[in-house]
Amino acid sequence: MSRISRRNFVKSATIATGVVASLGTMSCQAKGLNKSKIKIGLIGCGGRGTGAIRNFLEAAKTLEIEVEIVAIADVFEDRVKGVLNKFKIDPKRGHAGYTSYLKVADSDAEFVLMATPPNFRPTHFAACVEAGKHCFIEKPIAVDPVGARQVLATGEMATSKGLTVVAGTQRRYDQVFLETKAKLDAGAIGEIVGGVISWNGKVPWIAPRKEGQSDAEYITRNWLNFTELSGDHIVEQHVHQYDVANWFIGRTPIAFVGMGGRARRETGNQFDFFSIDLDYGDGVHIHSQCRQLEGCYNRVGESFRGLHGHTTGAKIKGKEVTIDQIVQEHKNGIVQEHVEMIKSVRDRGRKEPLNCTQAVTEATLCAIGGRISAYTGKLVRWVDMTENTQSPFYDLHLSPTPLDFEKGSVVMPEEVPTIPGVTAEFNVRT
Repeated sequence: MSRISRRNFVKSATIATGVVASLGTMSCQAKGLNKSKIKIGLIGCGGRGTGAIRNFLEAAKTLEIEVEIVAIADVFEDRVKGVLNKFKIDPKRGHAGYTSYLKVADSDAEFVLMATPPNFRPTHFAACVEAGKHCFIEKPIAVDPVGARQVLATGEMATSKGLTVVAGTQRRYDQVFLETKAKLDAGAIGEIVGGVISWNGKVPWIAPRKEGQSDAEYITRNWLNFTELSGDHIVEQHVHQYDVANWFIGRTPIAFVGMGGRARRETGNQFDFFSIDLDYGDGVHIHSQCRQLEGCYNRVGESFRGLHGHTTGAKIKGKEVTIDQIVQEHKNGIVQEHVEMIKSVRDRGRKEPLNCTQAVTEATLCAIGGRISAYTGKLVRWVDMTENTQSPFYDLHLSPTPLDFEKGSVVMPEEVPTIPGVTAEFNVRT
């Protein structure tokens, strides 16, 4: 059962619509797919954006549907040119700059794929939903509680317009995870009472500062290593395991107590490691651990303990259960999520549109809550981010914001991490 209050998120809808007022009046009803060719747009032309286009094209091929890429956008012109060349797109359909996402929202694309740094996602998502687009939003969907609430308000708007929204939490479309979830629901290990979720690896990449780069360009190109743009790796990367935990347990945590630190990170202002206790209520605790350090033991995955057994990934030790056969169009969950998005639009009128906004928002908020607790050394309750307006965490809004980038008023964040118990995130990062 979700612990998000719909009432408190819906009243944030004015924020979501306000950022896209410049788009003017547009049709709010997206049409179902009654043709062999569909038009798509892309916001964010980096590695994940390029991958998202390939995944969508593979999904469309699986469904025997032709695709036309009608608009792409990125902050940087070199990234735009790279995608234009890679997919042989008319150069007139490429747009660069911090406001270039508006060109995609204003295009005739029916679907828009969003793969920009997470800091920008609430603004870009709101623009595309206001414009009546079906949306694929990469995870995570925000870097702070204010942004997360804005995204869910936009998701409510998408529902009212009959739009489909799919998120990049691909484990929910993976055959192995779907079968494991079905077996747990059938009682294979009984009620889940504890577990461990992990993402231990190394820093994926660093973009060193080059001579002549502005503060805005530097932190945007090196976004993965700045909390203000990525949310820290607990949010940007470990969000997948938080999503699996919420999905398998069937609810969100009620509180977070965490710790972490920085040992030898080369750039940015993030922690190297986190250890978070997730209190799901009723005596259920999940240990979250994530790390980005070279030369250390690596593990990515989830383990859960139930009243009658346990599971590590797909390996279940417990009761023998029978589940219905799960049949999917594609074996790769990253592709299947796009298959489901296209099918949702194609089947509009017969089925309710697929809208994954709430689940990905809840997973993102879990990771944000863990990060806030580790950064500040404080207990963070779920309601402190979603309902308790008196909490200092409720209005936590990291800066620079997307509007700062659009105005050219970016102030470079300090390349130092917070000190738990000494500096508080809500004082130094707002």
